[in-house]
Amino acid sequence: MTDTTDIVDRIAMGLSGALFLLGIVVLGLVELVAGKPYSPAPLTNDAGEVIATPLIDPTIRTGLVIAAILVLALWGLYKVATPYAGGTATRRETAATE
Repeated sequence: MTDTTDIVDRIAMGLSGALFLLGIVVLGLVELVAGKPYSPAPLTNDAGEVIATPLIDPTIRTGLVIAAILVLALWGLYKVATPYAGGTATRRETAATE
């Protein structure tokens, strides 16, 4: 198998992977270490007063994951729009021997 990745492929894969890891894993661990509440909704008491809110706003985490998906979508459009340059090699057929 040949490696047909170029610099654009490596940047897109690295950037989207970093955004996914930051939005899901890293900020999830930060929320876990910060303590309760573990849910994205603020905790309220019986009177309706907010007594605890998450450390990282859920819209920031969601935005990072959506940005990663958009990077992958743009990379896919780039791959569709650019011609495949690796197909110019000549092929030879060899007969199988018994």
